[in-house]
Amino acid sequence: MSWFLTNLISAFLLPPLNLLLLTALSLWLWKKRPLLARLLLTLSFALLWLFSTPYFAESMLRNLEGKPYALDTKHPQAEAIVVLGGGTYFHAAEYGGDTVSKETLVRLRYAAKLYREMKIPVLVTGGKPLGNALSEAAQMKQVLENEFNVPVRWAEGESDNTLENARLSRDILKQAGINRIYLVSHAWHLPRAQRLFENTGLQVIPAPTAFTTRYQNDLLAFVPNARALLDSRQHLHEMIGMLWYRVKS
Repeated sequence: MSWFLTNLISAFLLPPLNLLLLTALSLWLWKKRPLLARLLLTLSFALLWLFSTPYFAESMLRNLEGKPYALDTKHPQAEAIVVLGGGTYFHAAEYGGDTVSKETLVRLRYAAKLYREMKIPVLVTGGKPLGNALSEAAQMKQVLENEFNVPVRWAEGESDNTLENARLSRDILKQAGINRIYLVSHAWHLPRAQRLFENTGLQVIPAPTAFTTRYQNDLLAFVPNARALLDSRQHLHEMIGMLWYRVKS
């Protein structure tokens, strides 16, 4: 299934579009089935409020991530560091063209830290799902080498999703005789990514970064905002992704 079609289907299953469709359905049924229409409209409003509430959204992500922890880098247990791409910052005028997104940059920063502490080779993976000229892997390689002074041994630039990240990275690593890796990504992404990489036969030590944290819970944690809605969307996206791959397998 193409990247575009996959994301189009996802849009209908995730907020805010799924809630808008539920609202539209309730309005369409308003005269025909008034009781059902009111129930659907109430449900849509309640879910929008819930998904937009930071305390609820962050709780869902933390449940997905597990307890935050740091790797023991004094005693390396893997043979390579694999960094997953997280999108592109397109037409970045201040950088002279496409470069890594802020999400990818967070992952690269942690990968650079791991490399400096363990000195094991790095593989970056990410293709051109939107047809851009420079693959995510090529962008990541540039940033790691030019800005973090971290050498990149392998750059896998043909994959369009996490499943392809896993399969194509496995092929490269197997040729190098590598079976055990540190897998770097956002903490909320790793549960799904780890499973996909392990399904290829690789042994994976998750190396999560960007855990969901909060300085303190105050009144603002219960006031809806757009950022919380995005966090809820991310959680639901990961849960649907894990369910989909489980059904396919």
